[in-house]
Amino acid sequence: MERTENDCVYVYNTNKRQKLQNELIKNKSCFENLANETIYEIFQYLDVYHIYEGFFYLNQRFQNIIVNTNLLIQINVSTMSKSNFELYHKNMIEPNKHRINYLRLSNPFTIDIIFFPARIICDYIQLERLILDNIDTKYLNSILKHLAFLPKLDSLVLTPIDYVQDTSIFFISIFSLPKLKSCILTYRTKYDEQPMPIYMTDFKDSPIEYFLINNRFSIESLNDIFFCLPKLRYLSIDCLVGCDDPDIDEDPIVSKYLNNVSIKLDSIDFNLLQKLIKRFFYNTEILHISTKSDQTYLDAKQWEELILSSMPNLHTFDISHDGGTYHDLINQFNSSFWIKKQWFFTHQHDLQETLDSGIFYSTNPYRRKTYIFYWQFDQHVCSNMQEKNLNIVKHVHICSKQIINNYVNYFPNANQLTIEHYFKTSDDSISTTLNCILPLKQLTKLNIKSSNFPFEQIIKLIYFTPNLHVLKLDFLCLNEIYLKLIEQHEIFRYVSSTNKITNIDIREKCTLEIFQLIIYLFPQVEYLKIRINEKEISQIIRFLFSKTTDKIRRLFFLCISQIPKVCLRELNFLIKSENLLSDYSIKYINRDLYLWW
Repeated sequence: MERTENDCVYVYNTNKRQKLQNELIKNKSCFENLANETIYEIFQYLDVYHIYEGFFYLNQRFQNIIVNTNLLIQINVSTMSKSNFELYHKNMIEPNKHRINYLRLSNPFTIDIIFFPARIICDYIQLERLILDNIDTKYLNSILKHLAFLPKLDSLVLTPIDYVQDTSIFFISIFSLPKLKSCILTYRTKYDEQPMPIYMTDFKDSPIEYFLINNRFSIESLNDIFFCLPKLRYLSIDCLVGCDDPDIDEDPIVSKYLNNVSIKLDSIDFNLLQKLIKRFFYNTEILHISTKSDQTYLDAKQWEELILSSMPNLHTFDISHDGGTYHDLINQFNSSFWIKKQWFFTHQHDLQETLDSGIFYSTNPYRRKTYIFYWQFDQHVCSNMQEKNLNIVKHVHICSKQIINNYVNYFPNANQLTIEHYFKTSDDSISTTLNCILPLKQLTKLNIKSSNFPFEQIIKLIYFTPNLHVLKLDFLCLNEIYLKLIEQHEIFRYVSSTNKITNIDIREKCTLEIFQLIIYLFPQVEYLKIRINEKEISQIIRFLFSKTTDKIRRLFFLCISQIPKVCLRELNFLIKSENLLSDYSIKYINRDLYLWW
């Protein structure tokens, strides 16, 4: 049999791995005896920070191996203490600016340090992908201006921590980047409810092909967006907002490349959507539409006519409609047109409320990483409830107030869970019920939004989710008597000693007692975002940094949300006057106070 090129590559890689394995076994007693080339191969399987942390201080040889190389490196600075970051920046990031091709910064303080002054960005000549989470907008314009000088930057992800004041300047700066092909924007403005239009004073042909906007976006801005993005292939808008008299020209803008569109609609009726499709989306092959309330979106005949006349290349049609009566309408989508294209639909409703309220959505062959479990269904009425491709789901969002164990789907690969309401179960065991929906041991993120979810039930959930790292709670149902009993309860002691939660976000105002409970229950926490009673901030900070508090050995980032700006000065004075911290950074952004040490 003739050996193909792929066979040769496979044999080469297999031999290479075997050679490496043999060398490791031979020299397992002395790692330092390995050749530099072998060590470089091992390092390819490790995160750069772990390489730095584990080998940089070992000896001079490993310092030279890490620093003196031409290999491109990827830097992901997520959560670490201020002192650790300063050393990492000094020893690893700063000397290697010229060979970093991937850079992700999630801490607003680290962005200030690395990109100060902003012209330093020009030294990152190999940078291809840049992710800036929680960036302060006061630095943003200057950073974007200097990014234009990077010869290889083709991917940008921006999440400003505060309001973007002028969205037009924001977009113009991004569209001016000469090599950018992929851009993801998650931002806020003071006018999000009715977003202001974007006005492009100077139209430039941007090379962007993949564009994702995670924000409410004015329909009046679409013209300028398409004029500036002639090479656009994929467009996603989290929420496209209509207006009373939109200026939508009848003449189509022919985009040769745009074939994938995903849009959530707000205040846009079906007639206006028809105009948008005819003007912008003629060549679309994949269309994802999400809307609510407007029943005209459920007219199957209208969709057939629109698809046949204005989207001749469409092969994937995915629709989600929230809030309507679907039992009679769904049969319209069973005609030969839909069956021939293999486009199928289903719906759910709330058994506790009324059959006149529910959600209608596409099923096979579409794949969603997030599955919103709105309501339970009645098998006697909803005979076409067939779900497929659930293996792809990573995030399950439960909005039901009651779950019937016999009628739920199972999501074997889900690792994120959001619970909207405290729901009732048939056997009074929430953990048992949830385990029938997804494997709790796989969960890494848990978000509970319910205002009446008992704290004891939350702790039981954490007990059954040993790999949980991120916990978000909108409310805490606690009282003083309950607080005193917690430390005596065996399950609380077990959870405190075993959980791996490093990131906590609590939106309800906390007292000193509740704050102490959080510190006791989650000793591995590194990042804590919380609301605090203003009168108790001083007491909580004193407790946090007192020498007798040994539970915060890993905590180094605190965000106190929704407090007045005067607290910045008061807290700064308290820390300095009582010598609570020797090295720290503090800032106030958009009613949130950030403390890093």
